[in-house]
Amino acid sequence: MAELVTIEPATGVELARLPIGDADTEVQVARSGWANWAAKPLAFRVEALRRFANIVRQRHEPFADLLARETGKPLWEARTELDSVIAKVDISVAAYADRTAQRRMEGAMGARVALRHKPHGVLAVLGPYNFPAHLPNGHIVPALLAGNAVVFKPSEKTPATGAMLVECFHAAGVPAECVRLLIGGPDEGRALAAHPGIDGLLFTGAARTGLALNRQFADHPEKILALEMGGNNPILVWDTPDLHSAATLVIQSAFTSAGQRCTAARRLIVEDRLAEPLLAAIDAILRRLIVGAPHDTPAPFMGPVIDNDAADQLTENFLALLMRGGRPIRHLARPDPARPFLLPALIETTGMAERPDVELFGPILQLFRTADFDEAIAEANNTRYGLSASLVSQTPALYDRFWANIRAGIVNWNRPTNGAASNAPFGGVGWSGNHRPSAYYAADYCAYPVVSSEADSARASIGIGLSDA
Repeated sequence: MAELVTIEPATGVELARLPIGDADTEVQVARSGWANWAAKPLAFRVEALRRFANIVRQRHEPFADLLARETGKPLWEARTELDSVIAKVDISVAAYADRTAQRRMEGAMGARVALRHKPHGVLAVLGPYNFPAHLPNGHIVPALLAGNAVVFKPSEKTPATGAMLVECFHAAGVPAECVRLLIGGPDEGRALAAHPGIDGLLFTGAARTGLALNRQFADHPEKILALEMGGNNPILVWDTPDLHSAATLVIQSAFTSAGQRCTAARRLIVEDRLAEPLLAAIDAILRRLIVGAPHDTPAPFMGPVIDNDAADQLTENFLALLMRGGRPIRHLARPDPARPFLLPALIETTGMAERPDVELFGPILQLFRTADFDEAIAEANNTRYGLSASLVSQTPALYDRFWANIRAGIVNWNRPTNGAASNAPFGGVGWSGNHRPSAYYAADYCAYPVVSSEADSARASIGIGLSDA
């Protein structure tokens, strides 16, 4: 049987081997079970998912250890990711009650109008590698809560974490046929996305894949498609006296999770008069920043990127910026050529004739200087993406202008671009999504509204358009 091998990024040690699955088999099993799950009372499904949260809580440390080893992220960050997995249940229950509540309204001639919601059926979930537990869980929990069955294909780079997540659902008593695990690579993902037996697909990942899915699903308006595709996110620093705090926010935005967050800052746009002192403050912190393996002591701020292929690609992208006229402030150093550890990089792109509009999914930050705030906003909007944007400034009027003119689904003030709240909607515009925000609004795409006009007895008449005979 063909197997998928997962490797620890920090060490190169083999972590697990998992058998590659079959999309047709998994979808058929899910279809056989979803109707019984949907017929259960909502309270039954809520209780099962709360047991799931408790199972994750009980397995927190071994789960965090596995997640950290498979992704390379620090152990402290793996623990916080699992805390989000646990919290997602209660947040989703509250969101479902808020976003899909049953309602009764008065209709014509004494009839009632009822609003209720139904599940779609079988939903495919394609998960990413950067948050391999939290992000797919953000689709799976609200999907199950609404009464759907799920076929979950984790990233081929983090299958072991996906497998443990599914084990926790099954251990909690969620029927095995209602949460299916499909291990595999791109071929299995394409087979699942194209399967006629799914009623929708919930995706988190790269824009190129999301655009292909969008084209594919254009011929299937009967299927729901929710896309979260990352961003080329700006952080603006303007008119602020506290440069240490500004530098800290920039570093948190750009380099947390080794820059492997869809909300990570890719572009630093700074008021020209503040640029040099801000860069000095950033450099002072970066000199102390620890990059290391998940279990190192002292704990690292960030670990490696996901694998050597990603590190190689990021190195090529950095060199491409240099060849286009970028000025290196901090080079993208790689201490060990055999491992994907990268040190945070900063490159100035002010004055470059062509600044590539791509999501560099790693610890690379591009600098742009300007003396004009309107130009700064225009540069922030100079992207096809529109996920997250942040302004660091002491001037409320500037934030009002920023909020009104920036094109993004998450707009922050004196906060990092990342670290979005789970009890709020999460999504963007442009190439960042297709107007199906997740997190608190995931309930919207996991069930569809059904409106009924109802009366206790049949009473009808035709008052116009009948002849006398």
